[in-house]
Formats: sequence, structure tokens, C-alpha cells
Amino acid sequence: MRSIGSVHNTLYRELKEWFGLPSRVAVDCYRDALANAKAWRNNPRKGRRPRIRKLSMLLHPGSGYRVKEGYVEIIGRIKLEIISWDRRYDGYENGEARLVYRDNKMMLWISKKIPKPQPYQPRDVIAIDVNERKIVYGDDEINKERDTEIDEAHRWKKLAEDLQKRYSFTRYPAWRRRRGILNRIRSYHRKARNILEAWARKTSLGIVRFAKKLGYAVAREDLTGLINSLRKIKNKDHGQN
Repeated sequence: MRSIGSVHNTLYRELKEWFGLPSRVAVDCYRDALANAKAWRNNPRKGRRPRIRKLSMLLHPGSGYRVKEGYVEIIGRIKLEIISWDRRYDGYENGEARLVYRDNKMMLWISKKIPKPQPYQPRDVIAIDVNERKIVYGDDEINKERDTEIDEAHRWKKLAEDLQKRYSFTRYPAWRRRRGILNRIRSYHRKARNILEAWARKTSLGIVRFAKKLGYAVAREDLTGLINSLRKIKNKDHGQN
């Protein structure tokens, strides 16, 4: 893989002379290309070579873009009007940005240099026990329970399986002629998955907020390799008998 120095010696003059790009833009162009090439080479499942499918551009803060009142100035005297802005991160320094062209609109995604948070020092620990029907969390004094959505998700899953079984008989046309039935089956599977994912997000967020309010840490039992461990115990007991 070529280094940034060798790529600079090869492409910098061509980008400057042939395309008339400013110095900083030329540097950002091959930096972005080199980053994409490295990401593709480091991916164990490379597939085809990377291709440019969407127009985007990497911009360096200060020399590549500037944020002023009401607009963003891109190098080359291009001004973009700011139509929305998340003010929660105004206190942090601007990092590199990416200019994206999508749906006939130009959008600038600006990264922020946020320092690492201070280490969290919990006062106590909340234990979580996850079961199929119910999740329980608390400590010696606190004990809270929440029912899972496994029954509701299983209902939609069963509807999808029953519908697929009903239309799998040979008297019905080929599957490709029943696009509406296929879409309905997929929607039922998607509904079941969405129910479980939504429940998991809401429940985990509620537990984290509860622990943060009390200043506690969250502990969950590690069930990794539990089945293999149980098998070893059974085999050991069987050998003793």
C-alpha cells in the first residue's frame, strides 16, 4: 500500500495543474482516496474493488471550510446556507467534514473533537437477570421486573410461518407470481423482529437511566460457553456413575 508521501508526489502536481484545484483540496482528495483503499484492503471480505457511487468530498477545518453566521464557506468561495444545526456540540472544536451531494442538495457533515469522558465511579451495582418471559434487575433492596415481548413477537412469527405453509402447496402458482403474499410474509417477519428490537432498546435505555440516576453500575451474568460447561459437567457425572 502506498504511503501518503508517495501518493502526494504522484498526484499533487496533476491535481493542481490539470484540474486547477486549491492546494488543500488536492491533498484532501488523495487522502480520502487512500483511506478508502486501505479500508478495502483491510476488509477480509473484500469483494469487488471500491467504486465511487456517490459524490462526496473530504474537507479540512480552516483551510477547507469555515463556519460563519448563517452559512458555511467552502474553499473556492462556495457558500452554503445553514438550514439546521445541532447546538449541543457548539462547545467542541470542529474536525474534518464531508461534503455530500444527495437528492440535488449539498450537505456538510462536520465531525467534532469531543474529549473522552471521565471514568465513572459507581456507588453500587445493579444485577440483571434475563429470562425468556421476564427480565429482573436490582440489588438487595431494589427489585424491578419487566415482561418481555416474546409472546407478541412469536404471534407475528407464527402468522408468517402459517401463511408460508398455506401457500406452499403445489396447487398454487409459482412463488414469483405471488409477490403480494411474499411481501406480506416478509412484513410479518419484519414486524416480529421490530417488536423485539424496540423492546430491547427501550428496556436497556430504561435500566441505564435508572442506574445512572442512582449512581450505580450494571452487571449481567456472562452465559458464554454455558452449554459446553453443562455438557462437561454431565459427562463427568456420567463417568462417575
